[in-house]
Order: sequence, then structure tokens, then C-alpha cells
Amino acid sequence: MSKKTEATASSNQPSTLDTTTAAKDTVTNGHTTARDLDTMSKIGDATLMHKKRDDDLMYRQVESKEHDSDSDIDDDKVRSDEELCGSLSGADRWNFILLVILYLLQGVPVGLTFGSIPFLLKAKMSYSQIGIFSLAHYPYSMKFLWSPIVDAVYNKDIGRRKSWIVPIQLMTGLMFLWLGMNIEGWMAQDQIAVGTLTMVFFILIFFCATQDIAVDGWALTLLSKGNVSYASTAQTIGLNTGYFLSFTVFLAFNSPEFSNRYFRTIPQEYGLVPLGGYLKFWAVMYLAITMWLVFMKKEERSHLDEDDIGIKAVYQIILRIIRLPHMKSFMMVLLTAKIGFIANDAVTALKLLEKGFSKEDLALAVLIDFPFQIIFGYYAVRWSTGARPLKP
Repeated sequence: MSKKTEATASSNQPSTLDTTTAAKDTVTNGHTTARDLDTMSKIGDATLMHKKRDDDLMYRQVESKEHDSDSDIDDDKVRSDEELCGSLSGADRWNFILLVILYLLQGVPVGLTFGSIPFLLKAKMSYSQIGIFSLAHYPYSMKFLWSPIVDAVYNKDIGRRKSWIVPIQLMTGLMFLWLGMNIEGWMAQDQIAVGTLTMVFFILIFFCATQDIAVDGWALTLLSKGNVSYASTAQTIGLNTGYFLSFTVFLAFNSPEFSNRYFRTIPQEYGLVPLGGYLKFWAVMYLAITMWLVFMKKEERSHLDEDDIGIKAVYQIILRIIRLPHMKSFMMVLLTAKIGFIANDAVTALKLLEKGFSKEDLALAVLIDFPFQIIFGYYAVRWSTGARPLKP
């Protein structure tokens, strides 16, 4: 939504990733205030892309007015764009699936950090210690600070987005592998090393946030112009699914009670899926998908890459956008919208655990929300496209 503000000269151009951040707000029930600040995180990357594309559109509109004889050609182009919009076929369908997978990978560490780990630690940690662990969430809210760097610095031979996605996912996979071999011992200690655990997951979320910047930027060129709005649909599906797997599904299968009740005839004192094993599985998935990207997926060079703008210029664009009157009002909305919900979002689930509510039943309760998040995320894309994306 913030990226739309810069392209005021072409108000009829539909918003593409405007609903991406709105989709993220449906990912979890907790820590929504921090994720609301994520709306600003893609300014440095996607605003620049939109501005260039909108400038091209404005140039074509002026040119068509000066050359009335070419009006038939322009009408044909508009009709062809309208025909492309709303339909996924051929390469776009496979690129859409790729985006879903990349966003799903992003949702796995988010689900663990925002959901499962605080639940697993609650028995051994106080609320103040859990508050310290919540510092690991903040890279996700502050990634707009380094998003211009991700956009401007890259290797042309590898690709503008793959230059960041490939090494970030490799490091995340290796970190998952290392964490999977050590975290069981950490969790078994009577006194949890909160500082160490916070730092480890802070780094994971930093990698996740950086991957998100690159994937959001790639989505603008990976899909054809008429189907760019499907990027936010891919994010809604992928990110929610990754979070769902790492929170609801993992906590259920990690619970001895759930495993004994539904899958075992002889009760055991451990669940079907240990935390270490779960992390090792996703380490393999991260590495396998990244290798596929390296050897099988070529990043096409876009005309948007030919006229690069320096890092300093992008930060100047961000400052100009922040100073716009409508942006100031919108930032105030984001900073205050969740005040009435934050206590419930952050504390209610942990209090229910204190009162004897099992973590697996609490996790399964999220299952009720999951289909609604997917369905309304899809319709949010449809309702918020067009000349007035904020009208809904």
C-alpha cells in the first residue's frame, strides 16, 4: 500500500503487492503490531519497481494522445493486458507455484519463532524471559531499513534476486541443520539459555526477512504484468501454510498426548516428531530447493534491471514517501490499529496453558482460522485491485 503512493501520476494502474502486507497480518494471531510495521518494509524494493513501470505507462498514455492515428493499436494493447489479467497459464502457473514454495520456506522459521518455541518454553521460562525471546521477531518488522541494499547490490551473472535468495536459503538450511543437532539438549536444560536462543532465532528471522525482500522483488518480474497481483495470493497461501506446519501441525505431532491418543496403541513419553528432527527435515528441504534454483531456474533479465538506481537514491525515495501527508496518516493507523488486541494476541494463549489447556489442543484451535485466512486472503487481492485499492 505504501508503494502505491509514489506512483500518483498513474492512479489507474492497479496495485500489485499492496495486499501482500495485509496477507501477512493474517499469518498469526500474536505479535500483530510488530508485523503491521512490515508494511513499510518493501518500499525500498517494490516502490522503485512500481515507479519505473508507472513511468513507462504514463509515457505511453501521453504518446497515444499525441498520435491519434495509433489509438487502435493502444486499444488492442489494453485489451490484451485485460485478457492476461486474472488468468494463470503456461509459465505463469509454474512461477506462481515457485513463489508459493519460496514463501512457504519463509513461513517455517516464522511459525517456529512466533508460535511453537514460546509454547515449548513456557513451562521453564517466565513471562519476562519470553519477552526477551520476542526480540527475535523484530528483524521482520525492520527490514525496510536494508531492503534498498538488497535491491541495489547483486551479481548480474547470477540474477538480481537469486544473488540474495540462494545464499540466504543455503545459510538458513545449514543453520537449521546445526540447530537440529543441538536444540534438544538446550531445551532439556533446567535453566534455558534465553540469550543464546534469542540470538539464534534472531539470525534466522533476519535471514527470513531478507529472503522475503528478494522474493517480493522477484515476484514483480517473475509473473507477467497482468498477473502480478497473484504474488500476494502466493504469499498468503505459502506463508500461512509454512506457519501452519511449524505451529499447529508440529505442536500436535510433537505432543506425546496427541501421538498416543491418535497414532499409538502403546503409550510413549515422547511425540512422533521431535523438534530436532523437524529442523533437520526442513534443513534438507531448504538445501534441496536452493540447489534446484541454482541449476534449474534461470532468472530472466528484466528491462527494469537496465536502469539501476543507487542505494542513496532509494533511501531518498523512502524519505520522500514517508513525508507525504497521506503516508503520515496511514502510519498512524498502523501504529494504533492493534492496541486493543495486543494483550489478547500476546498473552491469552500462554495464560490458557497455565490453567491446564494442552498446547496441542490450543494449536489445533488455530486450524479453525486457517481456511478463513486462505479464503479471505484471496478475496483481499481481488477487492483491493484497481484504481482505489484502499476503498475496501
